[in-house]
Amino acid sequence: MDKLQQLNQSAVATDLHAVVDTVVNQESVGLVVGRQVLSELVKILGEGAVKDAELRKTVVEGTLATIQPRIVSYEEQVNILRFQLADILEEEEEWSEAARVLMGTSLDSGQRAMAEGEKLRVYVRIVRLLLEDEDSIQAETYYNRAALLVHSTSDKETLLQFKLCQARISDYGRKFLEAASRYHELSYVGDIDEEERRHMLTAAVTCAVLAPAGPNRSRILASLYRDERTLELPTYNILSKMFLDHILRSAEIKSFEATLKPHQLAKIAISSNDRLASSGQNDDPAAANEPAASTRTGPSTVLDRAVMEHNLLASSKIYTNITFRGLGALLDLTPGAAETMARKMIEQGRLRGSIDQAKAGGLGDVEDAEDTGAPFTKRWDNQIRLTAANVESIVQHLTEKGLVRLAVA
Repeated sequence: MDKLQQLNQSAVATDLHAVVDTVVNQESVGLVVGRQVLSELVKILGEGAVKDAELRKTVVEGTLATIQPRIVSYEEQVNILRFQLADILEEEEEWSEAARVLMGTSLDSGQRAMAEGEKLRVYVRIVRLLLEDEDSIQAETYYNRAALLVHSTSDKETLLQFKLCQARISDYGRKFLEAASRYHELSYVGDIDEEERRHMLTAAVTCAVLAPAGPNRSRILASLYRDERTLELPTYNILSKMFLDHILRSAEIKSFEATLKPHQLAKIAISSNDRLASSGQNDDPAAANEPAASTRTGPSTVLDRAVMEHNLLASSKIYTNITFRGLGALLDLTPGAAETMARKMIEQGRLRGSIDQAKAGGLGDVEDAEDTGAPFTKRWDNQIRLTAANVESIVQHLTEKGLVRLAVA
């Protein structure tokens, strides 16, 4: 074994396969001897006795395949070989394959009990590898396992990697406020390389911009805006406009969109309310006479929604009153969709405002009410008016029959 480097490299894989097969599968070779031989092989492979990366990968994969039928007897050696194979695959940027190899390691049983700190490092590494290939769903499973063990270590590097995984999981899960806060916190850590800290600061700004508009986002925007380092970022322009409640224009949005990752440009489904708004808008004769009016019934991407909600919030700083038709023109939405978005933000406490029932469908004569392009509100008012009229008719009928006597004030 110690002269492995002197052998013909083209025959190494074949010769080692023969050796491993003999010590593992031959009954005449005892388990103790087999473990000793495999331990020595694992050691010299880890020391780089086989220089060629592709050949080393072949040897490790072949050894694992040979041991597989008797894996219970050689768990410790198999785990080390899996770590070595994961290193090779990571160097080749085969992120998901490396993660799958690590998933196969025996962490909860075996010849030597693995400490919780070691398990944590394995889980964090799996999460990091899966996120490189944007497999956030499976990554979250292993992140949850890591979270249960994070108390077991004080190793700075492991804890930093875990915190970065926290931020990235929140980012992929569209919990942008939480992600922005975590990225910003990490951007101050002196143990991290300066270029990495800059990258995290940029990620914090991106997540803050994509977060739902409202008081919570305003706080993180203020924190980032006051951070002098953001002045040097290419996304500073959109950060400052959002913090100052300026309305964003399409050119600025497209420039920012070019910096986003695929998961941050994910499509979102149009809600049932937005579909109803669309059908209500099609029935509106006033809208039919406006060929330039938008036909969009809701945001189509995460960025779309963030920008529309921001512009809606910004418009509330400019206008004391605005019709839904005017708001729709500002947001590039149908009036009904603009009404839905405004109502939802008011209900969630993210927008201070009210919908004037008298103006948006109103009480009294419908014909004389101002048409603001609010189909839901008008439908609600009509239902109230119809219900009240039916109740009055029933009471009048019962009174005429002498079944009800009205109280005299």
